[in-house]
Formats: sequence, C-alpha cells, structure tokens
Amino acid sequence: MKKIAIIGGGPAGMMAAASFLESIKTTDYEVHIFEANKDLGRKLVISGGGRCNVTTGIFDKKTLATKYTRGFDFLETALGEFSPKKCKKWFESHDLPLKVQPNNRVFPVSDDGNDVLAVFEKIFKNNSKVFLHFREKIQNIEKHSEKFIVTSTNLTLEADYCVIATGGNAYRHTGSTGDGYAFAKNFGHQITTLGPSLSSFLIQEEFLKKISGTTLSDAKIIFTHENEPKNLTGSLLLTHFGISGPLTFMLSSHLAWSEITEQKIFLAPIATMDFDDWNAFLKQKFQEHPKKKIFSILHEKLSEKFCDALIHEFFTDLKDIFVGGISKNDREKIAKILGDGISITLLERRPGDEFVTAGGVDTSEISSKTMESALCENLYFAGEILNIDGYTGGFSLQICWSTGFVAGRVIAQKISKK
Repeated sequence: MKKIAIIGGGPAGMMAAASFLESIKTTDYEVHIFEANKDLGRKLVISGGGRCNVTTGIFDKKTLATKYTRGFDFLETALGEFSPKKCKKWFESHDLPLKVQPNNRVFPVSDDGNDVLAVFEKIFKNNSKVFLHFREKIQNIEKHSEKFIVTSTNLTLEADYCVIATGGNAYRHTGSTGDGYAFAKNFGHQITTLGPSLSSFLIQEEFLKKISGTTLSDAKIIFTHENEPKNLTGSLLLTHFGISGPLTFMLSSHLAWSEITEQKIFLAPIATMDFDDWNAFLKQKFQEHPKKKIFSILHEKLSEKFCDALIHEFFTDLKDIFVGGISKNDREKIAKILGDGISITLLERRPGDEFVTAGGVDTSEISSKTMESALCENLYFAGEILNIDGYTGGFSLQICWSTGFVAGRVIAQKISKK
C-alpha cells in the first residue's frame, strides 16, 4: 500500500490529488490531504472577489511569459503539460462551465468560486481511498529510511510520497502562514527573499485620495526599478488611502522585494497618449473651440471627478479662462503632466493587503519536469511555496494548477510502474 501525504488543501494540493487520482493505474494506494482549516480551498473561493479567476485566456506562450515577474523559465515545462488552455478544458470536462472575459480573465459562468471548489470535492467524495484531514496543522515532517513521518495536531502518518503545497505567507487569515518554508528548510532547501505581492499602496497625494472610487481603465505607470526605467499599463483604482486595482498589483509584483520609502512613480491617465499625443489633441481642440474652458476639453478624455481634481491641483490659474487664451507654454505644461505622468509618492504597502507571496523555495533545487526535490527523493513541491509569481488575472492560480498537476501525475506514474 503506497501512501501519499499532501500538505495543504489549497488549489495546488487539490490539483495534485486530482491529477494523481486520474493518472493512477492501480488501487493499491491512499491519498491523505492535510488541511489546517475546517474545509478545503479557503483562499480559492475568495479569490477574484469570490468569483474565482480560474485561469487566463491568454494561450500564446510569449505573451504569457510577460505576465510572470519571477520563475517563468522554471514554470514553462509544467505549462507545456498543463497550459491555461488545457486547464480550461479540464475544468469544463468536470462540468464547470467557464467564460472568458474581454480582458482574458476566466471565471465560472456562475461567478461563484464555490463551484470551482466543488469540482475537487466531487472527485474526492467519490473515491474511498482519499482521506481528508481537517483542522490538522502539521507539526513536523521527517524522512526515515524510505518513509516520510508526517506529524500533525492529532495524527502521525507514514507516507511513501510527500507533496508540500502549503502556499506562501500572504492572506494569513486563510491559513497561508508560511509553515511550508520551514519544512522545506528541514530537507536542506534554500528559501529566497520573501516579499508581499499583488498589494495596494498608500500614497502622499491628497488630491487623488479625495476622488476615491475613480477608475482609470487604461492607465500607465512609469517607474524605475533596479536602475531600469519600466512602464506598465492597465486599470487603476484611486482609493481613500492611495492606489489599488490590477495595474497597482502589477507594480507591486515588481516592487515585492523593494523597500517602499517615499518611492516616486508617474501616473499617465491614458496609456496610449504620450506628451505629443496630448499636445496635438489640445492644440486642435483649442483651435476648434476657443471659447470653451479647459474642463470641457479634458472631459472629452477624462472623467468629471478626475478633471476637477487635476485642474484644481495643477491648473487653477487656467480654469476660468477660455482655451483660446491659453499660451503654448501652458498647453505644453498640461500635455506634459498628462502624457509624462502625474508624480505620485508611494509611502508604503497597505498593511496585510497582499494576496500572494513573491519568492519561495529556490527552483534550482526542484526538477521543472517533475516538481520533485533534487535533495530528497519522493518529496515534491507545488504552488505558491515555489519562487514563482505573476500578475493578477489568473496567473497565480495557473501556477498552482500546472505544478500540482505535474506532481500528482508523476507520483501516479511512479507507483503504477512498481
């Protein structure tokens, strides 16, 4: 009887178990899933605002590579075996209808993350060789001879194979407390620098915080990271504390290992319009409508609240005059602020707001083809515990699905051959 211990009942652990069950060619096994919470998939069901952004609709490998800040080279092999396209088909084959939104985010048609969890619950419920151990916090994992000794709150299990899928240390209230890093270290694995990713930022600029709730649907952030100029585009949300939304989360992914101490970034409200574009637009509009005021011209491109805030902060002396009377220098000043970006000072990350952890188990010590440890035979890693992370949009969950799928399949193949 071969026993598999899966540490963590999140997406990576559940997929490892499901993949194993669908690949195994014998009945001489037991799968034991240890979960510290009272149920599976706590973080999964609240992701995407409770809708669960299952994966991405981006299937092109080159485009996909640009969505991962760290670890894509390692992940690429697993993605080749269980890509977003295959992942989508897998869930649909398990009676979960999915929809691809225009922004390439993939959600259940029901918009309910519990339906994603239900796929795995059904797989496990229908198999008498799957044992779910809830409220079982792992105390220790050791290997003696060929066996892993897994000690939890109330149990001790001897297992032939062990999958560590404990997640990172973000969103700690869901059970992601970083315990897996200690287990990995016990087997000699190196842990990279850890940092918060997919987080919001507190900012200094009060005039932007005063228009909380304003969304810039296609904005651009310009910043310097590791002495290199970078820019990112996407949707940004202004809040009462600062900035949030997908574009902000992308920025936080790049800055995950950086200390945020009054860091400067620049926010251009329309990503496709630089200084020259704005200057040409303003020049044309000023000539066509000389009796209009600056608010009316800017409002053609920007929301009312954003226009008001911008004018009161930067162009108070221009707000009451006709645009026909605005000088070339003032017009170019407006174009520069809008095209080159509004200067924003990041004060700090919003405490406890990060959704994933950047960094993790050093992937140079893991086989990208099998997810097996290079230091300990029959020990596997899957999911966020690895040093792989990406942008918001289903990319983090795809890490879990792909690495979990590979780990489960490989273990099943090993057992089936014996």
